[in-house]
Amino acid sequence: MSEPGAGRTGLATRVTLVTIAVAVVAILITGVVSLGLLRGAAQDQARQTLARQADIAQASLEQFPSDKPARLRLLLRRQGIVADVVGPGLVKPPYLTAADLATLESGGQVSDVRQRVGSTIFIEGRPLDGGKGVVLVQSSASAATVADAARKRLILPLLLGLVGAGLAGWLLARRIARPIQQAAAAAHRLASGSRDVSLIPQGPAEVAELADALNRLNSALATSEGREREFLLSVSHELRTPLTAVRGYAEALADGVVAPADVAGTGAIMLAESQQLERLVADLLDLARLRAQNFRLDLADVDLGELVRQAGAVWQMRCAAEGVELRVETPPFALVVRTDATRVRQIIDGLAENALRVTPAGAPIVLAAAPAGYGGMVIEVRDGGPGLTDDDLAVAFDRAALYERYRGVRKVGTGFGLALVHGLAARLGGSATAGRAPEGGARFTVFVPLGR
Repeated sequence: MSEPGAGRTGLATRVTLVTIAVAVVAILITGVVSLGLLRGAAQDQARQTLARQADIAQASLEQFPSDKPARLRLLLRRQGIVADVVGPGLVKPPYLTAADLATLESGGQVSDVRQRVGSTIFIEGRPLDGGKGVVLVQSSASAATVADAARKRLILPLLLGLVGAGLAGWLLARRIARPIQQAAAAAHRLASGSRDVSLIPQGPAEVAELADALNRLNSALATSEGREREFLLSVSHELRTPLTAVRGYAEALADGVVAPADVAGTGAIMLAESQQLERLVADLLDLARLRAQNFRLDLADVDLGELVRQAGAVWQMRCAAEGVELRVETPPFALVVRTDATRVRQIIDGLAENALRVTPAGAPIVLAAAPAGYGGMVIEVRDGGPGLTDDDLAVAFDRAALYERYRGVRKVGTGFGLALVHGLAARLGGSATAGRAPEGGARFTVFVPLGR
């Protein structure tokens, strides 16, 4: 199997390439716009220069009309400008129209841009005495020469800009990619089992948030694995205790050291220990099944009031044997919900067993059911036992939390009963909460949604 990301382009390379691509597009657009502006500016400059040359030619010919035309033509030709004197009796140049001659004869000026034989020419005409005029003509090639020179000077700054953009993109990519690479390395270390991972949030806000999330994940994994270790230690301890007792008494029976009169008592002890072991294994299996996606629920219309009354009839005898008063509180009407009756009964029995374990003789236990008033029903199991502190209420449904606190102080179960109740309630779409009962002990409330 290939490594994740094998054959893929790195983030730094992609950012650099994208930055260069954006820079190339920007430079191309800038170049096209700039060349157009340069061409237009060159043409405007050429026309303005030609107009000034025409003004100078006009002034020169008016002051020295006899000896200047030939010298003027020669001087202007060196600059790529054709100069002609036009008027009555003189040959009309092909680029002038009759309207142009009439304008010059009347003392007006001619200034125009025209197309001639596939090229653009600039015309500037100024009037002279005697109905004559001087006309200067220049092709756009002169302006193009100026634009070409400017274009060559523009290429170097554009290339430097491209190189600078590529360098900036590379530096930016490294700055962005480095914390992401560190986060990826930290994630691989977490996946391999390392729990000493710590990242310093840096870079853009999103990258810093990624580092912070990995730090929180590391802490959560360390906490979760710590709880799992404690859970396994607790389970191993609880399994070892009844197994040790059963094994000890079994060896005693096998070795014949138990007197015949004590065999029945020894068997009763072994039965009780095996039943404790069976309850522990059953709770563990139920907790494991709760995490499975295919956890089965047999949904049907169930009267919670009737279900609580049936449970009360069963628990009445067990409570009476312990000297505990059992009361059942249900309304005179049906409390119908669509749920799994077997799982709800498992919740009631689990809470009742938990209550009976801690309730002293003479104190009450109450099994109750009532409408919740917000789309469901509630089941309550209240007792007159020692109750729970605020700290106990905060961790009441955590696996083995109360078991660890009160083991050796008062009677405890397997440590998983309340966690199982909480998980079953959640699977049924409801919830389980713990509080204080008016009877003086603990109150456990399970909300069961209507489920319709």
